[in-house]
Amino acid sequence: MNITKRASAEFLGTFWLVFGGCGSAIFAATFLTPDKYPAGIGFMGVALAFGLTVLTGVYAVGHISGGHLNPAVTIGLWVGKRFEGRDVIPYIIAQCIGAIAAAAVLYVIVSGKSGFTGTGNFAANGFGDHSPGGYALLSCFIAEAVLTFFFLFVILGTTDGRAPVGFAPLAIGFCLTLIHLISIPITNTSVNPARSLGPALFAQGGWAIPQLWLFWTAPFLGAIIAGIVYAAVSRADAPPIAGNH
Repeated sequence: MNITKRASAEFLGTFWLVFGGCGSAIFAATFLTPDKYPAGIGFMGVALAFGLTVLTGVYAVGHISGGHLNPAVTIGLWVGKRFEGRDVIPYIIAQCIGAIAAAAVLYVIVSGKSGFTGTGNFAANGFGDHSPGGYALLSCFIAEAVLTFFFLFVILGTTDGRAPVGFAPLAIGFCLTLIHLISIPITNTSVNPARSLGPALFAQGGWAIPQLWLFWTAPFLGAIIAGIVYAAVSRADAPPIAGNH
């Protein structure tokens, strides 16, 4: 399939991830009914929303583009020799545009609320004073790198030709849910540079843009290491994993 169609699928899939995941954080994480009854979904609901967007997004576009929906995934698959290098840049561009477009739509929606005065943190990722739990830069960097490593390791493993067919989106979605359950209090969870980019452009006060470097470098580092490690532990001449066939 040509690169235009595959990049378009990546745009749509990444749009859905940011719109669904970040939208759940913006609109539903903490919500009070008119009679002040707390009806928000909380951290657990947001974590599940991100997992569901990836699960449904990968099932929707995986057969078209592979369903990366994340520049770190694209890089990790390339390093792991599972993706063509010539397509890396078009995929990343499409993913970033999709994330920005989703964030723009979220902004239009949230700005229509009665009494709107600003976007707040707009589900942006942060460290230090902008970490939800007040975690320092080093803690946030380590968390993002390690969690992206395991996210890519799960992706590489579940999409291996010896893995059970058809279940990869489930494992990937559940993995992202788990990652969010761990790290929302640390960084608001990125493991996806495009997801970080979109909301950062609309976060109130402009603080998120100078912190974007961490949410690009740490996920890329984790993804690169995962690609190298998976290729090393899963040799081409290794026997099929027991129970896969």
